[in-house]
Amino acid sequence: MTRLSVNINKIATLRNARGGSIPDLVNTAKACERFGAQGITVHPRPDERHIRYKDVHDLKGVVTTEFNIEGYPSEDFMKLVLSVVPEQVTLVPDPPNALTSNAGWDVVNHFELLRTKITELKNVGIRVSIFIDTDLEMIRRASETGTNRIELYTEPYAKDYTINKQKAVESFAKAAELAHELGLGVNAGHDLNLENLKWFATHVPHLSEVSIGHALICDSIWYGLENTIQMYLARLQA
Repeated sequence: MTRLSVNINKIATLRNARGGSIPDLVNTAKACERFGAQGITVHPRPDERHIRYKDVHDLKGVVTTEFNIEGYPSEDFMKLVLSVVPEQVTLVPDPPNALTSNAGWDVVNHFELLRTKITELKNVGIRVSIFIDTDLEMIRRASETGTNRIELYTEPYAKDYTINKQKAVESFAKAAELAHELGLGVNAGHDLNLENLKWFATHVPHLSEVSIGHALICDSIWYGLENTIQMYLARLQA
């Protein structure tokens, strides 16, 4: 069964909008796990506009499933994750001012950067995933960096799903098959939601994990956090 990692960035955004500690990020992470989430994801950015670096240290002490930290491998980010040592680090190519992730790595042009950073992370026992598009050549080169997994960038799938869901998923299935052949684990994330998740999970083979934040937190306003997490988990059951 594909694991569900809940991205709690939006909880931090809500907290920071008012100041103080409501909603409490640590308690939210613990609740997500209690309600069935199999991982917690955060993406600390340099301006700390949602997840703060202190949050990452606080969460490390309480997450009991899998802690996944996303980010661009800057000097500050690497220092953070090497001190925290989460179960997984997902490297993304976002510039500092990006609103959200909007593309996968150009592995060819950033090969040495990725290989160097991945080696540093793996040397302390961190599993590494890199955010990537479905370009098969990029996936082949990704396998040469030493990464353990790839995370497929699924915004294009989400956009095309409502037009032609069969066509929308085809490149992702092919990418996952190739990654598996190359010995890479397969994660996925970005704009997956209650409507499109089940089709993706049942048509993309070898899918280890999905990371979902924005849609899941928005759905929880209407359905409640516990019920929402159970709804997402149900979509992942074949």
